[in-house]
Amino acid sequence: MTVLDTTPERRGPVADPPSRHSRVPVWLAIVAASLPMFMATLDNLVMTSALPVVRADLDASVGQLSWFLNAYTLTFATFMLPAATLGDRLGRRRVMLAGIAVFTLASIAAALSGSAEALIAARAVQGVGAAAIMPLSLTLLASSVSVAMRPVAIGVWGGVSGLGVALGPVVGGAVVEGISWQAIFWLNVPVALVAVPLLVLAVRDSRGAWQRLDPVGTLLIGSAVLAGVWGAVHGNDDGWGSVGVLGPLLLAVLLVPGYVLWARGRSYAVLPLRLFASRGFAVANVIGLTFTMGMFGAVFLLAQYLQVVQGYSPLEAGLRTLPWTAAPMVVAPIAGALASRTGLRSLLLVGLSLQTAALVWFAVVTEQGADYGAFVVPLALAGIGMGLTFAPSATMVLDGLPDDDFAMASSANSTIREFGVALGIALLTAVFLGNGGQISPTGYDGAVGPALLTGAAAVGIAALAALLAPRRAR
Repeated sequence: MTVLDTTPERRGPVADPPSRHSRVPVWLAIVAASLPMFMATLDNLVMTSALPVVRADLDASVGQLSWFLNAYTLTFATFMLPAATLGDRLGRRRVMLAGIAVFTLASIAAALSGSAEALIAARAVQGVGAAAIMPLSLTLLASSVSVAMRPVAIGVWGGVSGLGVALGPVVGGAVVEGISWQAIFWLNVPVALVAVPLLVLAVRDSRGAWQRLDPVGTLLIGSAVLAGVWGAVHGNDDGWGSVGVLGPLLLAVLLVPGYVLWARGRSYAVLPLRLFASRGFAVANVIGLTFTMGMFGAVFLLAQYLQVVQGYSPLEAGLRTLPWTAAPMVVAPIAGALASRTGLRSLLLVGLSLQTAALVWFAVVTEQGADYGAFVVPLALAGIGMGLTFAPSATMVLDGLPDDDFAMASSANSTIREFGVALGIALLTAVFLGNGGQISPTGYDGAVGPALLTGAAAVGIAALAALLAPRRAR
């Protein structure tokens, strides 16, 4: 039976009734929700290793090279919250399917691009499609599995999410090395053709409570995200003291309290302030920002270090990072299953502490010029730590919230983590360059260590924030 909310601001169907999807195996629901999300997160950094080849093929300028990455990041981060609002009104699965379609068509356009300008435009549209995939996939997964299986399912989802971002440069480099840069985007087409029927078969649609749209709030918070990411990704290219960087960063800072003033007392706000009354939601977002800053900024530097300094090809470097990048796929589901026994806080503290130690270890061995064997143990520590972090942090985002708020909460957390990835890469690169770093076999000496220690400090802040996390999920 359809449930109605008869309050003035929130009226309409809360969720679709159960259907044949309730009989679908849990593993199939996890695959259906995670596969398109992996595709979207992979494309975040998938072009990193391909930039030299693309530059030569399209005669692109240095400024255009940065836009091949930034166009995707900007639209991805900006449109996640509006996509969640549309999902609540029109159906979350329906909007996610539309996002997959937009993402796939834009991937085809990117593969067929004959100029740098066309590729930048296609990447921007890709980001819009990804914004409808990433947060809604977690929401649909959470509503498609039983409460008992939800921690394990979220653990797998979190592991796949981190794996997608971490493997982006590796997969991109391997594909370029073996085929061509266009193949990076053509790969998304068969993935989408598999993902769409899986999503229809294994995941039932759901909606949030019907409520008024919030165009003013959407404009305020969307502009804040856009300005913040813009400033972060252009800091190293244009100079952190330039008007083009300081201006957007200052605007982002000012728009946040402006949005808070607007959203206060408005239950239909695009990001309701009531979500922050949940300690789990608030702490998970602090951890999401600082954890992604440290870890994915380090991934960006180390992926290049293995190639430039140690001389591995993109594929060889990717294989050697597997103790780090593949471990979360094994550890995260186990962490999800253990969360009900050990509690969220203890898992987070152990996971974030392991990652902090791993980044300090990386800083030492890179500055010593050690060979690959010295990296194996810290790589494993980093991977285990990430696996122990993904599941409890993703669970905390939704902890204690009604199902109607799942899409909004997930979108907010995904936006903050996306901003953390962009800011982390910019910050660690700035420290690297500020210490005289250069992309050359000897240019990492004395520069990569301080950058990795900066990443360790960011993850250490996340560990301190974990002390405030709820002991157990409600």
